[in-house]
Formats: sequence, structure tokens, C-alpha cells
Amino acid sequence: MNVSTEPTNVTRTDDAAATPATPSTPATPATPATAPRPRGGMFAALVEPNYRTYLAGSFVSNIGTWMQRVAQDWLVLELSGGSAVAVGITTGLQFLPMLLLSPYGGLIADRFNKRRILKVTQSWLAICAAALGLLAVTGVATTAHVYLVAFAFGIGTAFDNPARQSFVSEVAGPDHLPNAIGLNSATFHAARIVGPALAGLVIAAVGAGWAILANALSYLAFIAALLLMNSQLLRTTPPSPRAKRQIREGLAYVRSRPDMLLVLCVVFFLGTFGLNFQMTSVLMAQQEFHRSAQDYGLLGTLMAVGSLAGALLAARRRNRPSGRLVVGMAVTFGVIEIASGLAPGYAAYAATLPVLGLVTLLTLTASNASIQLGVDPLRRGRVMALYIMVLMGGTPLGSPILGWIGETLGPRWTLIGGGAATVLGVLATVLVLRTRLRRAGSEITAAAS
Repeated sequence: MNVSTEPTNVTRTDDAAATPATPSTPATPATPATAPRPRGGMFAALVEPNYRTYLAGSFVSNIGTWMQRVAQDWLVLELSGGSAVAVGITTGLQFLPMLLLSPYGGLIADRFNKRRILKVTQSWLAICAAALGLLAVTGVATTAHVYLVAFAFGIGTAFDNPARQSFVSEVAGPDHLPNAIGLNSATFHAARIVGPALAGLVIAAVGAGWAILANALSYLAFIAALLLMNSQLLRTTPPSPRAKRQIREGLAYVRSRPDMLLVLCVVFFLGTFGLNFQMTSVLMAQQEFHRSAQDYGLLGTLMAVGSLAGALLAARRRNRPSGRLVVGMAVTFGVIEIASGLAPGYAAYAATLPVLGLVTLLTLTASNASIQLGVDPLRRGRVMALYIMVLMGGTPLGSPILGWIGETLGPRWTLIGGGAATVLGVLATVLVLRTRLRRAGSEITAAAS
């Protein structure tokens, strides 16, 4: 589809865009008259032509993303002489911009055309991957180069993620949104099965730089998908009008919703201390079990098998998940992560990863759906940016700490400590918010009666 045919929702001439929505009267995106009627099933969202195009481009791009994740960590270990701290710093620098810039990324997603934003951010990410790949292939890459590119990559991601998360509701529609969230996770982790395995083969054959260059090329698939979408079938949300203190207003909205605060706090502890597999797996493979790049890639594939199963189970969800479910899954995740760190050998450790992947995806999809299905559409970008910020923005804090723990006490303690911190943090959140949650529940019950 030609860019000139896109809906011009950057200009705020629509009456719906002239007045900001309030929590009690959320704006409803227009639904095209030609949109197909919703139907059930695990793949219900695929009835939408734009969503099929989106999913296909995203799958190819995600394969490249997983190849780079494996290759980048392997490259850092090679350049730094096996330093766990260097891996932690790289991961932290890549996620630091999400902590600093995600609120602005969310505001931009609310105020401008999300499809156009994604074309820009995807092009930036492709350039970053190409730069690092060329440095590695030519043999001039240093640890400092990886740090710099990882930070630049994080800047692009801070603006890409809020727009991408919000754009799903426009390509799939509100009726298919729960199913689309599950299918997005399914394709992401199907790519996680393929990507690390391919990366291991490429690294062993020609080096990490070529795996990173493959990721640069994979972004073209998602950019092509954005260009091919039918603009007339997009459920475009009217942009939020320009106003002062919009980021602060988004934060106030979340503070007024204890159900969302609970999910965001759970996600913070999960992302900060629990979801550091990018670092923990490479440390376990190389330093605890003394395995090759292929064996390291296999660990990612095994976890992705469980993640894919979890995503497909989540795709059957039709309603908004409860806070109780999110908390229960997060605690279960922490316990399984501790057990994974206690595994006596490579085979036993590998056997725990599909279970860990399953629980991880059930937790994340429940958290994501709980936020997306409960938020005011005109605040979706800012709220999803906050969700991404607490999920990934805590990594600059957690990764160096866990990297230091791994270097001091051994790689196993990155998993044991991360799982324990997740469980304790989640339980502490429930204790702190329980009064507000009970009050909110009582108000809902009273209103319903």
C-alpha cells in the first residue's frame, strides 16, 4: 500500500480528537464497515487481512532479533575475555533508554500515526544492527563499540515498542485483541525456536557478525508488511490532542487504578530480576557447563518450545485476566527459576527450560492482556509505554547486579537470586496494595448491585 493512502490521523481535525476522553467515557476506535465479524478459536484474529500481513512480517523480523540476541552476547564474551559483568553492562545499556525514554515514546504513539512511527523506528533498528554486524565482520569491533550500538538500539526500541503494542489493536480490532496478543507471543517464540539455533550454526561457521547482519536484513520484512497493509481496514484510534503535562496525566490515570498498579509492580519485579535469560543462559552454557555456541543456542530453543506452548494456550483467552492470576503465575515463575538454577548438570538444566518458558509466557500474556483490555484507548500508548518501561526498564538495574552475583558466587546464583527476588517482590506488592484492591473491588460490587 502506498504511503500516501494512509489515514491522515496526525492532523487533529476529527471531532473525536478535539475532546480528550475521560476514564468513564473512553473513546472507541472506528470500525470499518467491511470488517469481518468476530469468530472464536485459537487463530481467530487471522481473519483480519492486515493482521495476517503484520504477523508474517513480524515473524521474519523476530527470527533475526533472536539471532542477534544470541550473537551479541557471544560477541561480548569473546571481546571481553568471558566477562559476565560485560554481558550485564551490554544488556543494561540496551534497556536503559526504555527506562528514560519510554514515557515520551508512549506520548508520541498516542499523538501520531503509529504505522508511520514504526516505519521510522524499524529503519533505525536495521541501521544499528548493520553497523554492529559490519564492525564484527571486519574484525574491528571492541567491547566499547558493542556498548555504544546496544545503547543506540535501545533508543530505537524505546519508541518502537509503545507504537507496536498500541498498533496491534488497530490491525486486529478490539474483538480480536486478546487472541492477537496470544498469537503475537506465539510467533515471537516460534521465532525464538528458529533464531537461536540458526545463530549457533552461523556463529560456529562464519562468526557472530554475520548473524547480526542477518538481523539487519530481517527488518525489511516488517517494513514491507507495514507498506502492504490496507489503510481502509485499520481501526485507527483518534490521536490524543496536544496538551500540557500529558505524561503526568497518564501516570495519574494509572495511580488511580489499583488493578493496573498491581500488574505493573508484578511486571517490574519479573523484568528486573527474573527475565534475564539473555545473560543467565550464556553464563550457564559457557562458564557453568563449558558448552559450545551450538549448545548455548539449543538452550534458547528449548525455552522457546515451552514459550510457544504458553502463547498458544494464552491465545484461547477471551476475557481480561484477573490480578489473582497474574500474581499466581509470577510466583510460580520465580519458584521454577530457582529450581532451574539448582539443576545439577547441563541436561537437567535444559529439561527445566521448556517449563520455565511456558510459565513465563503465561505470566507475560496475562499481564499484557490485563493492561490492554482495561485501558482507555486514548491513553493506550502512554500506559503501554509505562508497562514496557517497568518490564524492561528495570533491566539496567537488575542485569549488572545479577552479572556481579554470577561473577562472585557463580552462574547458578543469577537464576536462584533472580527467582527469589521475583517471588519476594510480588508478595510484597500484594501486601502493600491489598487495601486499595479490596476497596476497588467493593466499589465495583456496589456499582453492579
